[in-house]
Amino acid sequence: MRNMSFALTTDAIRAGTKTVTRRMGWRTLKPGTLLQPVKKGMGLKPGEKIERLRGPIRVTGVTFEPLGRLVENFEYGLEECRKEGFGDHPIYWQPGAFAKFFCESHKGCTPDSVVTRIEFEYLPDQP
Repeated sequence: MRNMSFALTTDAIRAGTKTVTRRMGWRTLKPGTLLQPVKKGMGLKPGEKIERLRGPIRVTGVTFEPLGRLVENFEYGLEECRKEGFGDHPIYWQPGAFAKFFCESHKGCTPDSVVTRIEFEYLPDQP
């Protein structure tokens, strides 16, 4: 099973409030794929280990859209911010702030960048 890092949204994954993530790349991902949510998957220092955040997630949808769609369609943007796990977060509640945050944390990203929108569901934790 492939790992997916949620370093920027660890709390939302642990709480199960995040059901959508946006990524640069991940273009070949298909619905039905199982992924293991981890805190950090790359750039581990010697001796560091991958930290699993919870049980696996199952991809339920994969689409490609310009990041700026969040801002252009404000109601859509508000709902997507909630699905991204920022619904109660005062800083990221506004779609424009979320789009800015995303661009600042992803090298080369602009509001015109087409990103991969990944929708997923949580599976029961396994021992």
